[in-house]
Amino acid sequence: MNPKDLWNSVLGEIELQISKPNFLTWFKNSELVEKKEKEGLVFVSLPNNFAKEWIKNRYHKLILGSLRTLDGSIKSVEYVVRTQNLNPLTIPVPNSKKTFSVSEEIQPILIESKIDPKTNLNPRYSLKNFIVGSSNELAYAAIQAVVKDVGIKYNPLFIYGGVGLGKTHLLQAAGNAIKDKSEKINILYISSEKFINDVVWAIRNKRTEDMKKKYRDVDVLIIDDIQFIGGKTTTELEFFYTFNVLYENNKQIILSSDRPPAAIPTLEERLRSRFQVGMVADIGYPDYEMRLAILKTKISNQQLRIEDKILEQIATKVQKNIRELEGVLNKVVFYQQFKGEKIDNKKLEEIINETIQVSAKNVTANEIIKAVADFFEISQSNLTERSRKQEIVEPRQITMFLLRELLKLSYPHIGECLGKRDHTTAIHAYEKILKEINQNPALNQKILLIKERVYKM
Repeated sequence: MNPKDLWNSVLGEIELQISKPNFLTWFKNSELVEKKEKEGLVFVSLPNNFAKEWIKNRYHKLILGSLRTLDGSIKSVEYVVRTQNLNPLTIPVPNSKKTFSVSEEIQPILIESKIDPKTNLNPRYSLKNFIVGSSNELAYAAIQAVVKDVGIKYNPLFIYGGVGLGKTHLLQAAGNAIKDKSEKINILYISSEKFINDVVWAIRNKRTEDMKKKYRDVDVLIIDDIQFIGGKTTTELEFFYTFNVLYENNKQIILSSDRPPAAIPTLEERLRSRFQVGMVADIGYPDYEMRLAILKTKISNQQLRIEDKILEQIATKVQKNIRELEGVLNKVVFYQQFKGEKIDNKKLEEIINETIQVSAKNVTANEIIKAVADFFEISQSNLTERSRKQEIVEPRQITMFLLRELLKLSYPHIGECLGKRDHTTAIHAYEKILKEINQNPALNQKILLIKERVYKM
């Protein structure tokens, strides 16, 4: 694996372990610029000294653990500053003990722990520090049942929900809880991207038997974001056989996705049906009380002092993403305790807007149509043609609903946007989705996920 591909894989692993705002802030402009095979040494390049020292102090163990998981020959990491006109590896590094440090009182809220190279589990995730509320109590109860009766109850267990709602935490916590029960249980946690990469590697190197042994000899297989294997024929086939071997031998399978099995259009029907054999549980958006409880638990665990009114305002403003919630809290702690700034309403608003990347641009009809098409993995032309197939009708009705709800377009305009249909068709679609959205959690989840895509365009 060349340095670029290796670092991209590492970034994929790290992104699962830390909040999105922290990932974008510290890792966006990082590179793995050189690997010295004999010494087992790699050099990671960063844009400035501040970023270098921050990552070195806070994320070194996480980076090294991820690198070793992907390449067992790596023994150490050096961090260098990228400069113009000079090879960063020739720049002398100061010998001072510390050019920047974080005091014990200002340790980051999300403390990174060393990832277990055998299981890929991060010990900082546990069921004890997972906040339970009405939005995730079913998924949490299912995980508890699985931990109690591994391979017997709820197998497979399929958990779905939007980005940043705690799926990764819950999956890793399940793995750690099972591991605590018995060190003899062979557990493997991976992302779907890692599984795909392993399939590609095995084919290229004619090592498919090694890959099969790796995945089929485990007692517990946990895969995050399984939806990404959809449409990748060879990967789906390999996972299908792996699933069958594990399932028939009462080995536990735990999967996560951003949507329920039935809503992954590119997934083969035989896999979709197997995912639904056990238990399918969703994680919804946290309510205000749960968001506030998460914030208070975080500061209590770190023995920090932040005014209740600040926590209440964060819980009110950041509504849909727990990672963003934690990201805002991290920045508040940073500004308040490290920089000594007073956090007033104006400053807090700036931190929130900066962290959740609020976009001031207007959403367009084309962006909504594209977001719906991308979500259902169909072409935009499918939404405007005259097809009455159910796999097209529902996306088209959702598009009409969103054009009305987000842009307040007139019904004739909506009909014009989607194949010059009559305005009564748009009225029917809007009223149908509006009626069903509060009665059908799966439909509500789809619409919330599509809205996330729209606002990120």
